[in-house]
Amino acid sequence: MDAELVQRSKEIRQRLTQLGDSLDHAGKIDQIKAIELKMGEPGFWDDNESAQKVIMDLKGLKAIVSPLDELTSSAGDLDALFEMADEDESMVGEVSGEVARLEKVLDDLELKALLSGPNDSAGAILTVNARDGGTDANDWADMMLRMYSAWAVASEYKIELLDRQENEEAGINHASIAIRGPMAYGYLKGEEGMHRLVRISPFNSEGKRQTSFAAVSVSPEIDDSIEIEIEEKDVRVDTYRASGAGGQHVNKTDSAIRLTHIPTDTVVQCQNQRSQHQNKATAWKMLRAKMARREEELREAEDAKKHETRARTGFGSQIRNYFLHPDQRVKDARTGHYVGSFNSVMDGSELQGFFDAFLRLKAGKV
Repeated sequence: MDAELVQRSKEIRQRLTQLGDSLDHAGKIDQIKAIELKMGEPGFWDDNESAQKVIMDLKGLKAIVSPLDELTSSAGDLDALFEMADEDESMVGEVSGEVARLEKVLDDLELKALLSGPNDSAGAILTVNARDGGTDANDWADMMLRMYSAWAVASEYKIELLDRQENEEAGINHASIAIRGPMAYGYLKGEEGMHRLVRISPFNSEGKRQTSFAAVSVSPEIDDSIEIEIEEKDVRVDTYRASGAGGQHVNKTDSAIRLTHIPTDTVVQCQNQRSQHQNKATAWKMLRAKMARREEELREAEDAKKHETRARTGFGSQIRNYFLHPDQRVKDARTGHYVGSFNSVMDGSELQGFFDAFLRLKAGKV
C-alpha cells in the first residue's frame, strides 16, 4: 500500500481523537440521552415554547455528534480497505478517494469546532440597514435580506421576520429577522459591518454606475436562562404607528414599539407583530440580544489587546465588496475570500464560504 496513504490515514485518526476531545464528544452523547429521556416524559409538550428550545438544543448536539460518529466509523473501515488494496491493486484508487473524502469531512468538523464562543450555538437576530446610496441602498438592503434568508432556508434554519420598514420608492429602510438553527449566531456574527455594492443603477435613467452601502448587525438570540442586566428605568419606550403592509389595523393604531437603552444609546424596534403587547415583548427580546452582543464585544476587545491579529468586526468597518460592474464578483476585505459569481452569493449557495473563511481567520488558521 502507498506509504503516503497510510500516513494520511494515521493523521486522520490522530486528528479525529483530538477533535473528539475538544468537542467533548462523550459529554454530548450523555446530553443527547438526557434530552431524549426528557422528551419522553409526560407533559413535555405542555409548554410548546420550552419544548421547541429543547428540540433546538438536541438538533445542535446531533449536528456535531452524528457526523463525528459517522467519520469515526468510516475511519475504522480504512484498515479493511487497505487489506483489500494489498490484494487487488485496482482498489488503490478507491482507497485514495475515500481518504480524501474523510479529510474533507474532518476539515469541515474542525471548522465547526471553532464555533466555541459563549453564544455561538444560539440563534441569531440579524438586522440590515440601508446606508449611503439613496434608493439603490434601500434596494441593496432588501437584496441582502433575501440573501441571508436564502442561506438560512438552504441550511434548514427557521426564519422569523421581527421588523421591516419599507422604503417608499423601492427596497427597505431596515429589517430584522431571527434565524434559528444549530450555530446560527456562530456563523453569522462575522457578517457584522458594512457591505458595499457597485453596479449600474436600475434607478438612474442615465445608466450610471452607483455605489451603495448596507450595514449589518448581528446579535445572539438568548433565552431567559441567561442573565442580562437591564434596568427598566434606563429604557425609554416609544410607541408609533406601524408603516407598510399590514392592513387597516396596523395603520390605525400605535402598535409599533421602539426601545432605547439610554446609557448605551442602543435602539431596537418592532412593528411586525399583531399587537403592541407582542411587539413590546419581541422588542425586549431584541434589546437583550443587543446587550448580550455588547458584552461579547467588550470581551473581544480585551482579547484583541492580547492578540493584535484579531479580525475587525466593528459595525462601521467595510467588510465585503460586491460587484455587478464592470464584472461580477464578490470579495471579502478581511479574509480575501473571493467568488467570481455575484448571483451564486446572493442566492445563498456560496455564502457559507465567506463564513468559513472568517472563522479560519479569527482562529489564526490562515
